[in-house]
Amino acid sequence: MTAETGRLDHRRERLAEFLDSEGLDAVWFGRPNSFAWLTGGSNVVSRAADVGVAAAGYTRDDGFVAVTDNIEAERLAREELPDAVDVSSVPWYESSLAEAVADATTGDGAADFDVPGLGEIDASRLRRPLSPTDCERYRSLGRDVADALERVARELQPGDTEHEVASGLRVSLATRGVEAPVVLVGGAERAQSYRHFTPSRSELGGYAVLSVTAERGGLHASATRTVAFADAPEWLSDRHEAAMRVEATALDATRRAVDADDERTAGDVFEAISGAYDAVGEPGEWRKHHQGGAAGFAGREWFAAPDGDERVEAPLGYAYNPTVRGAKSEDTALLTEGGIEVITETGQWPTETVGSCLDDGFEVERHAVRRLD
Repeated sequence: MTAETGRLDHRRERLAEFLDSEGLDAVWFGRPNSFAWLTGGSNVVSRAADVGVAAAGYTRDDGFVAVTDNIEAERLAREELPDAVDVSSVPWYESSLAEAVADATTGDGAADFDVPGLGEIDASRLRRPLSPTDCERYRSLGRDVADALERVARELQPGDTEHEVASGLRVSLATRGVEAPVVLVGGAERAQSYRHFTPSRSELGGYAVLSVTAERGGLHASATRTVAFADAPEWLSDRHEAAMRVEATALDATRRAVDADDERTAGDVFEAISGAYDAVGEPGEWRKHHQGGAAGFAGREWFAAPDGDERVEAPLGYAYNPTVRGAKSEDTALLTEGGIEVITETGQWPTETVGSCLDDGFEVERHAVRRLD
């Protein structure tokens, strides 16, 4: 069985169960990440659009199908969609994508975007948990994201501007076939002032924090690396250490949640995270930035929050991103029945063995501050 066949078999089984459980005859996906989850291809022409140029679906009568306009049909069939997907098209000047999907639906249907006469679905629930082929693709993406990020980070100079670094990150990712929905570069001044340091023309100065959320084939991986120059503040290592311990605790709590007999939720993981901030002497610091959460076919499928009721499950990606007053620790980990596996790593960046604040012996290698002085 090829990886493509295995992925489609997984989707067919999951969607057939969904149609039965919801009493539907068809389900459609027009948003890019869910389109990619179903087909393995891309329906994106404009990155600014919430919905792509085609919708892919699964129907009781015809199995895997796709609808687009006559501009895109041949290209998508040849370059983006598996042979098992039956592609139909409408003239671009006669019908919108939503109208085309409505016309192609026999019986009751639902979609992840607004389609006249069809119900709406939360596709995130269908994308979880990941399939075995998803996990293998995720591991490959994680390695490439970490490699692209670290290659840029190792070459930084204090006089580089945040904009220049961000451009380098986008190019480094693009050479590996990876898109970059989120690129954050914070020099010493702005990394202390903001939690989302969108790149500016400011020079890096004493240290820099580089964060990316990157996408390929619908899967998303996030990672952060911190570099210190000669004029780095003395407190940077201590605050980074605190952030690493909070992140280790989040991963530990996630692992424990899946192993527990009772179903535990994002709220349970958040409780461990908030307790970890207390334990490292930074109470309430969690209020200044979200803490991340589950990942996969979205940068975050859900966030760890006080009242989060989403189920913790495996196999699935988890990307936590605790921040402590100018410091940040973040990677993407894959949780499987075998445990926690950090996938955004290369083995070429300094790490530290960090223990969880839950006092159960759990330890994980975390990416440390790299000194470039």
